[in-house]
Amino acid sequence: MSSVTGGSNRVVSGMRPTGSMHLGHLHGALKNWIKLQYEYECFFFVADWHALTTDYENPMSIQASTREMVVDWLAAGINPASATIFVQSDIIEHAELHLLLSMITPLGWLERVPTYKDQQEKLKEKDLATYGFLGYPLLQSADVLIYGAKYVPVGEDQVAHLEMTREVARRFNHLYGREEDFDKKALRATRLLGQHNRAEYLEARRRYQEKGDAEALAIGQNIVSSCPRLTVADTDRLLGYLEGVGRTILVEPEPLLAPTSKVPGLDGQKMSKSYGNAIGLREDPDTIAKKLRTMQTDPARVRRTDPGDPAKCPVWDFHKIYSDEATCRWVNEGCRSAGIGCVECKKPIIDAVLAELEPIRARARMHEEDEDAVRTILHEGRERARDVARETMDDVREAMGLE
Repeated sequence: MSSVTGGSNRVVSGMRPTGSMHLGHLHGALKNWIKLQYEYECFFFVADWHALTTDYENPMSIQASTREMVVDWLAAGINPASATIFVQSDIIEHAELHLLLSMITPLGWLERVPTYKDQQEKLKEKDLATYGFLGYPLLQSADVLIYGAKYVPVGEDQVAHLEMTREVARRFNHLYGREEDFDKKALRATRLLGQHNRAEYLEARRRYQEKGDAEALAIGQNIVSSCPRLTVADTDRLLGYLEGVGRTILVEPEPLLAPTSKVPGLDGQKMSKSYGNAIGLREDPDTIAKKLRTMQTDPARVRRTDPGDPAKCPVWDFHKIYSDEATCRWVNEGCRSAGIGCVECKKPIIDAVLAELEPIRARARMHEEDEDAVRTILHEGRERARDVARETMDDVREAMGLE
């Protein structure tokens, strides 16, 4: 049966294989993943098929970029004993679910995705008038729904993107979640709750469906989830019956707002290798120190004696991440009064960044030297991910009459 109800604590997230990681990746995503892996059941994957949506003309670098990225994940602290790490294309069920979902997804849903036209404009040198590029948000939906994930870590600006995945799951459940004699089977399952809990469940269902009482919904869900006599199928039926829908086959994921620290590039723009303004996690210390010493500062500080404004200086954003309150106060006051120069201001950042990256570089060297261990981690992750994906697809095929 489905792993859906077993995924109530499951998190899924992925990254395109861009090769070696930089500080923007570390503070923008990886540090959050490292924290989540000890609090949730986490599935982290390399989204190599997504790379093909924009780089289909040059796929030869994807495999090498995948390995480089996984090495940095491990070096940063992603623990294969605590999280499932795998490559998207190793799980063929992603593609199967994507295909089946494409049969029911209105074209307008894909065309209204905010990033669709934005990316076409940004990457206008590439021919993106392809089915794959139009359909990549649905592939993202399949990536999440295939694992019955309850949560997807996102920033506030990405919440709207997740709504399409929720809509797709809702539409699928509406179309295929009403099995024959659903109400009779659900009522039969209520007998397994026990007389007292059955009465309380039915009263909670009435209150929720008649008045939209959220507290009643929570009471009913708790009664169902705490009953050890229910099978997975009966649990799904009772949860669907409670809300007035059919059996839940695909879970609607919720956004897990991620506290992220945005690390600017050396020129003040977003940090990106394509902009040439990034600090790689495995760069040598001398190169990193030189980059930070020469990074842009407040343009108003032409001379050492010119006062500045930290809010206009990308170095200040580094201080907000790396420096304690006393150091930030020293920088703020010293910059505005010209009491300190830019070289002095940057020194604590250089020291902090080098200290942070030293153990990461050491672990990366270890993984670089042991390619077999990295392959084993991905192989074991593939097997764990495939087990869950196959269970979901069994339910999807059965619901669609394909079994």
